Amino acid sequence: MALSTISGISMATDIVAELADSLAKTGVEDGELSYKGQGRKLDDAQSAGEIVKDIEEFEGLQALRMEGNTVGVEAAQAIAKALETKSDFKRCYWSDMFTGRLRSEIPPALNSLGDALMLAGARLTVLDLSDNAFGPDGVKGIEKLLKSTACFTLQELRLNNCGMGIGGGKILAASLIQCHKLSSEKNEPLSLKVFVAGRNRLENDGATALAQAFQLMGSLEEVHMPQNGINHPGVTALATAMQHNPGLRILNLNDNTFTEKGAVAMAQALKHLHSIQVINFGDCLVRPEGAKAIAESVSEGLPVLKELNLSYGEITADAALAVVEAVKNKDQLEKLDLNGNYLGEDGCKAVKDTMEGVNMISLLGSLSDDEGDPEDDEDEDEEDNDEDDDEDEDDVDEEEIEEEEEEEEEDSSSNNKPSTPVSAPRPPDVSSFLSFPSPDKLLKLGAKRALLVQQQVDVTDARKTAEAFLKIASVYKEENNDVKNAVLDTIDAILSKAFSTPSFQGYSFVSVLLVLLGLIKSEDKIKPVVVVPGHLQALEHVVRQDYFPKENVAVLEAFMSRSNKSLESCGNARNGLQSTLQRVRPQS
Repeated sequence: MALSTISGISMATDIVAELADSLAKTGVEDGELSYKGQGRKLDDAQSAGEIVKDIEEFEGLQALRMEGNTVGVEAAQAIAKALETKSDFKRCYWSDMFTGRLRSEIPPALNSLGDALMLAGARLTVLDLSDNAFGPDGVKGIEKLLKSTACFTLQELRLNNCGMGIGGGKILAASLIQCHKLSSEKNEPLSLKVFVAGRNRLENDGATALAQAFQLMGSLEEVHMPQNGINHPGVTALATAMQHNPGLRILNLNDNTFTEKGAVAMAQALKHLHSIQVINFGDCLVRPEGAKAIAESVSEGLPVLKELNLSYGEITADAALAVVEAVKNKDQLEKLDLNGNYLGEDGCKAVKDTMEGVNMISLLGSLSDDEGDPEDDEDEDEEDNDEDDDEDEDDVDEEEIEEEEEEEEEDSSSNNKPSTPVSAPRPPDVSSFLSFPSPDKLLKLGAKRALLVQQQVDVTDARKTAEAFLKIASVYKEENNDVKNAVLDTIDAILSKAFSTPSFQGYSFVSVLLVLLGLIKSEDKIKPVVVVPGHLQALEHVVRQDYFPKENVAVLEAFMSRSNKSLESCGNARNGLQSTLQRVRPQS
């Protein structure tokens, strides 16, 4: 049903319910047991008793969600015992599962769980251990599992923000190589599709080791390795590996230090990647020659390219224009980001004019953070930076040892920060936050963040407003007051302005929101987002505010009350939203 049809519906509850029945898909993920976001503190077998019982009684269990809980060694052993008979098990959603635990507790807990899966004869497709801050020792805790038959079928490996370091990266690479070797001997070679390992301090040696595994597998479709302190030697190794993965669709190496050497190597790799859709080389210092090399590769191929991010790369106007020329015939392009470079006022105008001339100006990201014309001593700075690269590479092992010694005394409740990159990170701007949202970026926008974000959002456009709302809400953290308040203040600024704008269509906003949340379908082929609890928690706040029209509450309540796969992972947040909707709904 088209959005215009939905926008014109009567607000009578029975009609809304009828629409919900006809449009909403019901059902949950087959075989999934979820405790996501419940904040359970599982110290021993007794505290894990309910979960153990649920697992034992769940016939055909395929997935277990434990995100947002904290699991001790004894509790992990009890859960593992229950998993030993689950031969159908496939998906481990175990990110953020050890908050507050000592690093020494995590490896034995992981060993127990891994041993259980191997004993059960499980064939995993997804292993997600992101945000667990377990360091190199944590990788050792999954080393045996990764080499086993349980992982011969692995398709997604997510280890974002785990503090693996160089040592952990090498252990991980060796495990994947061994898994590929053993699985190939059984004529079922490991064919990993998604690899995520941002913010892990992998640096050159870790990245180079993993590149060997990537090259061997040749099956990757998504690679996400931002913020790892990788310089041009590591980038070059990854570039070589990527050439052997022709099905690659997404390559995210944001906030590593390419320099021209790494950028040119990566440009060569792109010539082999005809399926690439998203390239994120933002904050990678690709510099003018690197940008031109990338532009050449884009121009010669990449027929399905959708996003190209070359922001904060010290790119000059002539190089930026080469990039613009390269993308102007890409009919699937959705976004080009050239912000934070050295275009200067005239360069920015030339880029905008060129994009305008080919009717693509709407695809160009903001240039508000442009650094102006390049300095005269750019060449001198470039030489200095290359020397710094080499010095950093020499010092890396010593720094790694010092960092790991310090982290041994910290518990894993703190987020591991990546090692300092060669080039000091620039403060994020609004467009950077909206393109790739994170709590840190939002907080770094400062006290005026709400106003700054509001100024970037076209509140006369219901779809853009709904999209902005979901991006901001995605970083919401109930347990972090600073982030929570920043998210809600920013959302209030945008939506209060939107709903007070005479031309703003509230019904359209709600309709688009429901489409983006995956609750209804649209003829406009709008792609739904992956729903996280923050989306619903922020929406719960919004519906309580005076600016939100109460006549829209009934629509939201009708759709939220239906079982839907997209909301299954947000049980507590969904329940809270439903309860609030019932309280604020106008009584007839």
